[in-house]
Amino acid sequence: MSIRVVVADDQDLVRTGLVMILGAQTDIDIIGEAADGIQALEVATRLRPDVLLVDIRMPGLDGVEVTRRLAGPDVADPMAVVVITTFDLDEYVLGALRAGARGFLLKDAGPDLLVQAVHAAAHGDALIAPNVTRRLLATLVDHAPERVTQPVDPLTEREEEVLALLARGRTNAEIAAELFIGLSTVKSHVASLMAKLGVRNRVEIAMWAYHSKRV
Repeated sequence: MSIRVVVADDQDLVRTGLVMILGAQTDIDIIGEAADGIQALEVATRLRPDVLLVDIRMPGLDGVEVTRRLAGPDVADPMAVVVITTFDLDEYVLGALRAGARGFLLKDAGPDLLVQAVHAAAHGDALIAPNVTRRLLATLVDHAPERVTQPVDPLTEREEEVLALLARGRTNAEIAAELFIGLSTVKSHVASLMAKLGVRNRVEIAMWAYHSKRV
């Protein structure tokens, strides 16, 4: 089945380019567009895409607020959101991820990485641009809380292995290949990690791993 995508960006030229790149993929359907944050919220709520690709700086509502309303901690049925921006700033990266984004890309990331991010988000993975990931890790460690809540049920040895790879940005398929286990097994471990850590997505698992110095 095709991945249904809504693209939100206030710059017509950029939005058209994103639509052309993604629309050229045989397994991606662009089902809606938005030119500002308020419209993005309305279109995404109405159409319920598999993935919302949203610019971080838009009039009306910014991408972080749109993400928070559609994928934040208080949302019962969170949407898969990928944030894309020209601005490589820590507060944008952290703000987007804490708001519930499943991906964060710079607009110069290139078509291949853009398509990968949409596929990853649609399948429950998270993809953060490599040039952002390295600095993000350092930033998360620097801003780690004094005490990190530990799971009531200790992580198994295999869960620790999956946790470490996930926190380094590996997808489920890459984790399966590295650990020589099945994809369904990886998904089960990821689900167990979310349950044990009390988090809702892969990005929050990675943030917990950084804060607890697992990586």
